[in-house]
Formats: sequence, C-alpha cells, structure tokens
Amino acid sequence: MAQKNQEKGITGGAPVVTEPGRVRNVVLVGHSGAGKTTLVEALLAASGTIARAGTVTDGTTVCDHDPAAVRQQRSVSLACAPLLHDGIKVNLLDTPGYADFVGELRAGLRAADAALFVVSAVDGMDAATAALWEECAAVDMPRAVAVSRLDHPRADFDEAVALCQRVFGDNVLPLYLPMLGDDGVSTVGLLGLITRRVFDYTAGHPPVVRDPDPEHLPAIAESRNELIEGIIAESEDESLMDRYLGGEEIGTEILIEDLEKAVARGHFYPVVPVCAETGVGLDALLEVLTAGFPSPLEHELPAVSGVDGSPRPPLTCDPDGPLVAEVVKTTIDRHVGRVSLVRVFSGTLRPEQTVHVSGHGLAERGHPDHDADERVGHIYTPLGASLREVASCVAGDICAITKSGSAETGDTISAKDEPLLIAPWEMPEPLLPVAIVAKSRADEDALARNLARLVAGDPTMRLDRNAETHQLVLWCMGEAHADVVLERLRAGGVELDTEPVRVSLRETLTAPAKGHGRHVKQSGGHGQYAVCDIEVEPLPRGAGFEFVDRVVGGAVPHNYIPSVEKGVRAQMERGLVAGHPVVDLRVTLFDGKAHSVDSSDAAFQTAGALALKDAAEKAQPVLLEPVDEVVIRVPDSAVGSVMGDLSGRRGRVLGTEPDPDGEGRTLVRAEVPATELLRYAVELRSMTSGTGTFRRRFARYEPMPTHLADQIRKEHATRA
Repeated sequence: MAQKNQEKGITGGAPVVTEPGRVRNVVLVGHSGAGKTTLVEALLAASGTIARAGTVTDGTTVCDHDPAAVRQQRSVSLACAPLLHDGIKVNLLDTPGYADFVGELRAGLRAADAALFVVSAVDGMDAATAALWEECAAVDMPRAVAVSRLDHPRADFDEAVALCQRVFGDNVLPLYLPMLGDDGVSTVGLLGLITRRVFDYTAGHPPVVRDPDPEHLPAIAESRNELIEGIIAESEDESLMDRYLGGEEIGTEILIEDLEKAVARGHFYPVVPVCAETGVGLDALLEVLTAGFPSPLEHELPAVSGVDGSPRPPLTCDPDGPLVAEVVKTTIDRHVGRVSLVRVFSGTLRPEQTVHVSGHGLAERGHPDHDADERVGHIYTPLGASLREVASCVAGDICAITKSGSAETGDTISAKDEPLLIAPWEMPEPLLPVAIVAKSRADEDALARNLARLVAGDPTMRLDRNAETHQLVLWCMGEAHADVVLERLRAGGVELDTEPVRVSLRETLTAPAKGHGRHVKQSGGHGQYAVCDIEVEPLPRGAGFEFVDRVVGGAVPHNYIPSVEKGVRAQMERGLVAGHPVVDLRVTLFDGKAHSVDSSDAAFQTAGALALKDAAEKAQPVLLEPVDEVVIRVPDSAVGSVMGDLSGRRGRVLGTEPDPDGEGRTLVRAEVPATELLRYAVELRSMTSGTGTFRRRFARYEPMPTHLADQIRKEHATRA
C-alpha cells in the first residue's frame, strides 16, 4: 500500500487516537455538484494529509477512487477521509449527492455524529437537501453549513445565506463574511465576526491575520450583532442576555465557549464561507469541525439487543467496554478482496481478534439472517482506496477490515463470548427493476458470483429470480444506480444484456362452459385412450382452484380421476391464451370414457388438459394484471401533478392526507397496475425535483383492459 499511497499523494502515517474524546465523525451532505468531494480533498491538503488536492494519474481522486464515479462525473459511493487537526482526528464521510445513491448517504449518517451541509454559492440547494435538514433536526444531529464555490463568477454568499435561513430556519448564521479583492469579484479573505479580525489569504495559506480596514467595519458590526444575539439566546447563562442588552461587552472567550456548546447540542448552526480552490476558509472550517462538533462521547449510541432479540443495557462509548461495532459499508476490491468500513461504538477492535458477526434478516433483498464467528485480520485507517495499517480502533473511531468472510453492510461485530445485535438503520426500498441476461453459460456463473458480492455490500439493491417470467431482475434506486451496478458487473468480467421487465400476469375464465377432451392415439401396437368431459366455472378473485368429481357409473375409472386433475392443473400452469397461470376456477369432471387396455395415467392427463383448453374457447378468458397499493409522499405543491399522472397510469386515487412526519408534505394513496409502475421511481423523481418517494405493496389481481390484453396475446402467439 505504500506505493499506492505515494501515487495518491498521501503524506505521513495514519492519524491514530486512543481516546474517543479526540475523534470527530462528520458526514458531508448536499446536492450533487455542490463541491463536497472537492472540499474534502482541500481539507486533506490543508491539514497536510495529502500533498495536494485534485486528480491523479488514473483520473480518480483520493475520495473518488471508484471508476464508476469517473465515468458518471459524480460521487457514487461513500468515502472515508480522516485527517488530524490540533490533535483531533476528524473522519470526513463524503457522501454522494445524487438521489440514486441514498443508501450511501444513509450509511454515512449512521457512522457520523454531526453533519456538514455543503451549499453552493452558485446553485443554491435542492429540495432533497432541505428534507435532509429536517431529518437531522428530528434526531438533534449537530449541523453546520459550508458555503462553497466562492471562486465562481456568479457566486453570491449573501443570497446563499439568505436561502439557508429561509429553508433551514432559525439560528443559521455566518461566523465569517467573505472579503473581496481589489477586483470586487474574487474572494481573498474572511472577516471574522466574533474576533473582529481579518484573515487575509492574498499570500496563500495560512492567512495573514490583521485588523479590518475602515470600510469593513459597518458590515462586521451589523452581522456581528445578529450573531452575538443568536449565540447568547442559546447560552446556558441566562444572565448573559440581560448583560448584553445593558450594554456590556461580552468577552470573545465567553462567546466562543457558548457557541461551541450550542453547536455541539444541535441548537446553533454556524455558516462558514469556503473556497476549496484558493484555500479561503479551510482553517476556519477545520476549527468548527474540531472545536464545535461533538465527540462520540456526546452522541447517543444506537440500541442493542442479544442476537435472539433479548434486551440489553444501553451502550456507552467506552474503549474498555464490550465490543460493539457496525459494518457501515462493504465493498469488493479487486486487489485485496472484501473491505468493510466499520464504526466502533463500544470497546476496542484489535487485529487477530476473534469476533462474532451477526446480521438482520432481509431475505427479500438477498440478506438472510446470519451469525458466524470470524477472526479479524489487520485493521486499517482508510483514505479513499488506500489502507494504512493501525494497531487498534477504539470506541468512537472508524476503521477498515479486510477479508471478512460474511460481513455485510449493516452487520454487527461484537465479542465472541457476548454477541450483540445493533438496531438496524432505515434503508429505502429499491423500486426500479432492471432485467439482466448473461450472454453465455460461463457468464451465468460469473454473474452469480459477482451479484452475490454486490448484494452483500448494497442493501439498496434487491435481486429477484422470477420463477414465472424466468427473468433475473435487479431492483435498483434509479437509472444512475442501475448503471453503476451494471458497470461493476461488466468490470468483473461478465458479459450481459438487459431486456424489458415482464410483469407476472394471470389468466382466468369469466363465464361457465363445458369442455371435451379426447386423446386417442395408436402407435407401435400400443394405444392411448382417454376421454373426459368437464365443466368450468369462474370463482371469486383470490379463491384459487377447486376440482370436483361428479362422475357416475364409473365412466372414468376411480384411479384415473386424479390424472384428469393433474392434467388440468398442468394446463393451468401453462396458461390458456397468453402463457400465464390460470387462477380462480372450479373444474368439475362429470363424464368420460376409458379403455380396459389402452387407457393410462398419461392419457387422462392429456385429455384433462385438452378439455380445459376446449372449455376456455367458450368461457370468455381474460388476462389479470397485478394491482399495487401505493403511498406517495410528495411536497404539497406537487400533489396536483402527481394525481394527474396517476390518472394517466390507470391509477385510482383513494385519498390524500397531510404527512405526519413532515410539514408541507402530503401522502397520496392510490391503487395502480404494476405494469404502470416499472419506471415510476424515475418519473416521480422527475415530477417532484427529486423529493417524491413512494412505497408499494401487492393488493390484488384485476382484469386487464381488452386492448392491452390483445397486444399481449399477439406477442405470445408470435413467440410461440
């Protein structure tokens, strides 16, 4: 790894701490293009972790080391980038901003104790970022805002702050103001509001600290008063406001101390202007991350239970406590195999330690319950794709382990003699299906191996082998997510294609009818003889299948009656008009004929099938399609558009109601044919600017409109 570290421009050894109080776990969030990854690499360079920010020889960067990220020109996975500043280790968790990769975002939020919202001074923010702020507020996660891209000609810091205050609410206030250069456009420094000092970056980083120029004083005074009032309002010293209003000058040290406490409690949200390209504000932001954000000792830990679900006492962030860690993310590296990013909540993880790995059952997504004892190999501090070996990982810190045989994203790592299970975090349901086909038998084997690895690391992907349509279907979060999965499969040496997803339909009959089945054949001196007469009747939806024996006089010998039923059932599985299973039917056998020599089990099976096909021609067969009940969560402003779109999808709106979990949002309940939902994940996102979500569950089967059913029949006849 030393050679790889040199290639990536990494300098020095891995940052190591032995106390939870010297750790800060910070997740960077914001819309795609806000500059999160660029900012992370600038912070790494400013702290001396890497020689310089930017791309390296293979077109990747320290954080964006995934080839899929290079091709898509955006982050597609979670990356951990630790740095050391003033003796504090800061684990920066860089998350993708695009909605398709929300699973990576969820993993980053789980591992973090605070969130840094990166807002572009050029493009503002998207609605998904605003919704995420509300989500963090619901759990009192400490937050700060970095206004980025100040070097852009269209950058507007004041407008960006005003937008944050409108969207994020109260107590979002800048600690610094940008200082413009002589050209009136470029940002060359910061005006410190608490200290009333200028941080001048004209000569580079670190800045020259000096007194403000006279023209700076009015802007500093106005913004400083607002900032001080906001800090004092959150102070634990109730007398401070009276002293301030009485004209007393509040000391800088007191203001900074109260500011840090308010930020750590999640009650105050400082705004820092930063420019990754020029280095302006990077040291100020590092100060907020280390002094303002809380350590793991101050953050509530997730609940734990025994692996059997039995209750356990709450965890404490104690390096000497019982070992409890969580696999935040699992990836497959082509050089070192399986790499698991791990957040240690309690105890200390050491090399060559035997641990217990347990996981929650998500069998429907390819993640069944599992429990196993494993030996941890080496422990590393990750920096993008680079792994730097360390001696241990204490409670509160984040590390990487390799070659874990069964560890999957979301699994719990605990002591062998005291296995525990961490309560799972919420992961979104993948709702975009993609049918994939291997090009050869050899590719089928490679596809199975690679899919198993990808599913183990990505809980937002579900694998479905549909026994009815005979398709292998990947359920993804969206088109970009699907593209990344397919790229990774092909990079693993799998030749594959995609094909249209087929929905599992059903057939049924809508009128009673009689059918005659006659199978008489002479071949090689051996005959086959069977005749049966049946009557079919439709049953209520969901009633299933009934077979009734009303044969009298032994017209069909008793031992052949099960054969008739077997033949009917087999034909129902094959379908009658379009190759789909037949449901909700009563078949009554009332007459038939047999031959003492030539009748057989096989002959009566064939006759039963022929009788059902004969009856179907007269019993008005129809195709049934699955109908799903959907609950769509959208902003109030998008309700009309969504309801109109549902009508175009043959949907039936059942009602609307305010969303109890979010002000300004509405839940739309509807029933929609499953065939109309194949690309709904993509189209809903487009209609709602990425803020709409939905969930679905099967409701029932209903008759398909005649024109659609006729089209499917024609396609089936062509294939046959």
